Amino acid sequence: MLKVSEVLKVKGNTLFTATPEALVSHAIETMSAHDIGSLVIMQRGQLVGMLTFREIIRHLNSNQGALADVSIGEIMDRKPVSVSPDTLANEVQQLMLTHHSRYVPVIEGEMLLGVISFYDMAQALAAAQKFENSLLKAYIRDWPNETAPNKST
Repeated sequence: MLKVSEVLKVKGNTLFTATPEALVSHAIETMSAHDIGSLVIMQRGQLVGMLTFREIIRHLNSNQGALADVSIGEIMDRKPVSVSPDTLANEVQQLMLTHHSRYVPVIEGEMLLGVISFYDMAQALAAAQKFENSLLKAYIRDWPNETAPNKST
């Protein structure tokens, strides 16, 4: 079965982070420039939260668009759901659906290894299904013919 560590290998290791003190306006610039939907919020080498467009939109909705001096720490998700590299893909998929999380940090011990997005999971699962399908088709093509001699008595 597909594990998170395999998804991370295919995805690559680029990771965008910010601190809780950084301004949300700077986070939006970073997210827009790199076409990403989340930032991992780190403080003293530790994961302290996630900032996604969901938190930004919620803040904009509740504060009539005020973002001028808002820090990331004020609006970030302080308890993001996280997984380990050994977590199975179907478990990650279920966690994402249950918690409505589009981005999930991957942590081993205290070390942040990356972030898996809903898109990453969909892409990995589709590739795994395609591979499995090709194996099944090859197996069916190579099905042994049962041409045992006909014994008459």
